[in-house]
Amino acid sequence: MKLCAISCRLQQLPVVVRETDGISVETGDHRHRKDKVVVVMGATGTGKSRLAVDLAKKFHAEVINADKMQVYDGLDVVTNKMTVQEQCGVPHHLLGGVDPEAEFSAANFRALASASIDGIIRRGRLPIVAGGSNSYIKALVSDETSLFRLQYDCCFLWVDVSLPVLHKFVSDRVDRMVRAGLVEEVRGVFQPKADYTLGLRKSIGVPELDQFLRAESCGADAQTLAALLEVAIDQIKANTRKLTHNQLRKIHMLRDIHGWNLHRLDATGAVESSGQVSRDDWERRVVGPSMSIVGRFLLRNIIMDGVSSSSSSSSSSFSGIAATAAMVAAAAAGVVETAITIG
Repeated sequence: MKLCAISCRLQQLPVVVRETDGISVETGDHRHRKDKVVVVMGATGTGKSRLAVDLAKKFHAEVINADKMQVYDGLDVVTNKMTVQEQCGVPHHLLGGVDPEAEFSAANFRALASASIDGIIRRGRLPIVAGGSNSYIKALVSDETSLFRLQYDCCFLWVDVSLPVLHKFVSDRVDRMVRAGLVEEVRGVFQPKADYTLGLRKSIGVPELDQFLRAESCGADAQTLAALLEVAIDQIKANTRKLTHNQLRKIHMLRDIHGWNLHRLDATGAVESSGQVSRDDWERRVVGPSMSIVGRFLLRNIIMDGVSSSSSSSSSSFSGIAATAAMVAAAAAGVVETAITIG
């Protein structure tokens, strides 16, 4: 009865139309009704993939990877791909599958991601695009033909961590990756004449180990190898920190210059000084507010169903499942709403 009462009240609410960078984020006219897509953005190490899985479990969703190195097969440790266990049974798309020797462009991503989104919606589920390759996300959302903007209503979540905390976190993560087999993984694909500007070999962690692996293949002594490995690991950490700066710069451009409406979620407090993530803080500071934001975003589908019973087949299948999840999230929105920080 409570959900029914919420639905009745929602059907009486006025519906507003707002345009952001040509992206319609709200409409009540069934003739212009758009399917829903959630986009999770952020610098490397902020927890984008983790949040995408957390939301997918709650909103009957599937995840589309938007990390330009994780689309390739291989080097799972180097590229920090989510393990099967970390995926928690949530279907993932474009997480591997591309030949590591091939070039994969933003246009390639746009084509494959668009096809994945269409398939997810046809299955009555919510697409969540998650990754740190902002050029890929921009190519998808702001394509030259504007087809994406005509078809989809987007909710942008930006997971942010203060740079001092993030820098320590990613440096500690590199150490964990080394212990998990990063060097052994790169050794397995090492080729003295390889081109580090192509394919998977562009990944941070591969070119930095070149001098170490060359010396190792030539039979260098243990002391020399230890020194070269230390330099390589320091370079990996430095280049990862540089990547976070570049990613944040692009996110700021999308918000400040292109006018994207980004919901900023400050995850700094969820990352402890030890470089680990507190589960309780993560739920309170990131997952809870994200549920509220996405819940309100999906509730607009319910409003539109109240305005008109006419809808596309994909929208009908989506609203039957995701709208219920949206109502559940809305019921909790009052509890977590104060924790939201909007950038």
